Amino acid sequence: MTEQNNLSSPLQTLSRREIPELVCSQLLALLEQGDLQGAKAILVPVQPPDIAEAIGSLPETMQALAFRLLSKGEAIEVYEYLDSSVQQLLIEEFKSQEVLDIVDKMSPDDRARLFDELPAKLVRRLRQQLSPSEWQATALLLGYEAGTAGRIMTPEYIALKESVTVTAALERIRALAPVTEIVYYLYVTDTARQLTGIVSLRDLVIAGPEQIVGEIMTREVVFVYTDTDQKEVARMIERYDFLAVPVVDSEQRLVGVITVDDVIDILEEEATKDIYALGGVQSGGDNYFQTNLLTVARKRVVWLFVLLITNTVTGTIIKSQEEILKQVVTLAAFIPLLTGTGGNVGAQSSTVVIRGLNTDDIRALGPAQVIWREGIAGAFLGAMLGAVATVWAFLLQGKFEVAVAVGISLVAISILASVAGSALPFLFRTLKLDPALMSAPFITTAVDVLGVLIYFNLARLILRL
Repeated sequence: MTEQNNLSSPLQTLSRREIPELVCSQLLALLEQGDLQGAKAILVPVQPPDIAEAIGSLPETMQALAFRLLSKGEAIEVYEYLDSSVQQLLIEEFKSQEVLDIVDKMSPDDRARLFDELPAKLVRRLRQQLSPSEWQATALLLGYEAGTAGRIMTPEYIALKESVTVTAALERIRALAPVTEIVYYLYVTDTARQLTGIVSLRDLVIAGPEQIVGEIMTREVVFVYTDTDQKEVARMIERYDFLAVPVVDSEQRLVGVITVDDVIDILEEEATKDIYALGGVQSGGDNYFQTNLLTVARKRVVWLFVLLITNTVTGTIIKSQEEILKQVVTLAAFIPLLTGTGGNVGAQSSTVVIRGLNTDDIRALGPAQVIWREGIAGAFLGAMLGAVATVWAFLLQGKFEVAVAVGISLVAISILASVAGSALPFLFRTLKLDPALMSAPFITTAVDVLGVLIYFNLARLILRL
């Protein structure tokens, strides 16, 4: 039984997550043994995305060797799925002609994404080797601002005229299909290249051969402009369940198409960026786990320094309450409980609001109603937590007044944290700042400082100090 059969059988029973791991381990073992034919054979039944992940998991010294086992057609397809750091490594390892064969055959949007990641010196070298038509297509995309529809679109689409027959349209599709990225939708333009309609491949197949495209096309076309934010494009494709959306310039001329696979990449990229930002980590768009550790520390330490400085304010407030703490020292035992709970409640509110801002789920409610709703939720949470905390504080310390102060403070801090957590994202968005990055440290600071003030003032009032 061959190595290929040994691999293809278990592939059918593995999850998509386990396949690259199995391929990587067997590929590494065969390459270390020098069995290149066996290594080439195990890649045959594997899909390009899984091959790319398996190669990316190999030691750097093995990546170029494994990539050379692929046929030219497979190499071009697999290369587009590789991480940018692996792509750069392969470019530096290969000869000029090998690089040219791969990069020249990439789709323009994938090539533009690659050029964004590569050093300028390497891009200039590749540019000189590209054919004029391929460089023109790539330069068109690189001319648009990063994060816009123009930057992520592909200019490889099929355009038709209203006056052509279905038979002629199908012949055009057969001729252009090998060099275009999408054939499910065909776009109808006039003599000035302005978008006038859309027709699906299904509509063409079921239409009569002599019907003209103008009779079966849909004139109400949903499209985006070249400067539309990529997050808005993703939401539009998700909302309408499109496979692709056309991109037009300011004069309504069709210039490109954005496909659903590009949108999935956008959603993953934006979600990763927001998650990093919520944790106070500035990702910068790089793969976090492939970034130099010194760079990682530098990115993470920024907001930690901010929190370090602001926490000194909390410490100063506690120090100023030395007199009351001397009289009722048990009050100090509950400070971490109150500030920790407030920070968690505020983080919950900011998380749901930031998510709602990104998905437009809260557009119908408006900022005031969202903040009011979160404030009420905070009151409910505070009441439940406060009741439990009051009983728990009394059982721990045996002082009823202190327990009441803890319980009431927890209610007030929960309301404060919910309001701050829901209001600050709206404020930062109005100021053109990233709500995900800015909200967490400011919520923590506000809740800590104001929470401690509320706690000690309520304690003074209840204990009559």
